[in-house]
Amino acid sequence: MIHMTYIPSKQILKKYADVMVNFALGGGKGMKKGETVFLGLSQDAEPMLVPLIEAITKAGGNYILHYIPKNEGRLTRGPAFFKNASPAQISYVPEKYFSGLVDEVDHVLQVLTQGDTSVLKGIETQKLVDFKNAQRVLTRKYIKKEEKGRLTWTLCLYGTPHAAKKAGMSQKMYWEQIIKACYLNKKDPVAEWKKTSRELTRLKKKLTNLHIDRVHMEGKDVDLWLTIGPKRAWKAGGGANVPSFEVFTSPDWRGTEGWIRFSEPLLRFGKRIEGIELWFEKGKVVKAKAKKNEKVLKQLLSTKNADKLGEFSLTDRRHSNITKFMAETLFDENTGGKYGNTHVAVGSAYKTCYDGDPARVKPATWKKLGYNESTEHTDIVSTTNRKVTAYLPNGKEKVIYKDGEFKI
Repeated sequence: MIHMTYIPSKQILKKYADVMVNFALGGGKGMKKGETVFLGLSQDAEPMLVPLIEAITKAGGNYILHYIPKNEGRLTRGPAFFKNASPAQISYVPEKYFSGLVDEVDHVLQVLTQGDTSVLKGIETQKLVDFKNAQRVLTRKYIKKEEKGRLTWTLCLYGTPHAAKKAGMSQKMYWEQIIKACYLNKKDPVAEWKKTSRELTRLKKKLTNLHIDRVHMEGKDVDLWLTIGPKRAWKAGGGANVPSFEVFTSPDWRGTEGWIRFSEPLLRFGKRIEGIELWFEKGKVVKAKAKKNEKVLKQLLSTKNADKLGEFSLTDRRHSNITKFMAETLFDENTGGKYGNTHVAVGSAYKTCYDGDPARVKPATWKKLGYNESTEHTDIVSTTNRKVTAYLPNGKEKVIYKDGEFKI
């Protein structure tokens, strides 16, 4: 059994809460007086609760608290439920309740934790997959409001003993990575984040203004073509995730061709999937392999449209202070190190990557533009060296990323 052995200082937790409330919410501008935030965290992150409530209240905001029991985390259900639930109970979604909640709030702030996943031992992975897919309907409600520009969301991580163990670190070492990555060791972390956000904004504008037709990613672990497609905007910064150093877009899934191997493990449904390799033809995964837990990978990809890409992302090594595997996608998709990282997401696209007003786009147009629709969205990360060449509408080629750095 693992016990809590390390809690960061009150000063660090206060800085962390300050970053989340006064920078991350509001798209990098902080929450405004009178606004309401849906605050979700589990008992595993209890030391963060009071600092967050204080920061929200001092900012003049209101909060609705969703407090999850220990070890249940993002699944929001424990073994007592999964061992006894029928298929109907697994797929139950309180849509009316969440519709009212989404109408009420201006922001969503979720503190991620990893509890003891051994409590799910013996439970069929398919049950967990089916539950997660059913709950995505609720996520879509938030996303639709976000697409209309009426809601912002953000995520941060509380380092638990279980997360540290999965990453092969002590809890104190794990927190040192969080503190460094989130600028909590700086005098004014909010100012540091605003500075980084300005640089990421510069990069995303340059990439958007190139109007890239397609990209070719080459390296020892990859030979992959992606069609970016028309009316695409690149996104970065702005507080939606702390930390966040990635610059990303949602490609036209139909133009994905080639092969990629991922250096980083993927943790899903309490399982660790290692050595993932994917082959694409005409936009779809036609072959998937993994050295460990391949069956879980294939179950994930079997979800409707989860065999297509919804995101393509690059992180410059000069921006990120994350140098270790954290066993948490929020951090691993923002890894720096020697070569930065590339990650793609199988599943749903981000309609906020439309270069225009997403609220004015009709459903048939999303399909025409090649934005993937799925209840799944899973990021898979590679940190090996690669070169990314952009092919522009005028027929010219431009290397936009090489040796872990943007070249624009």
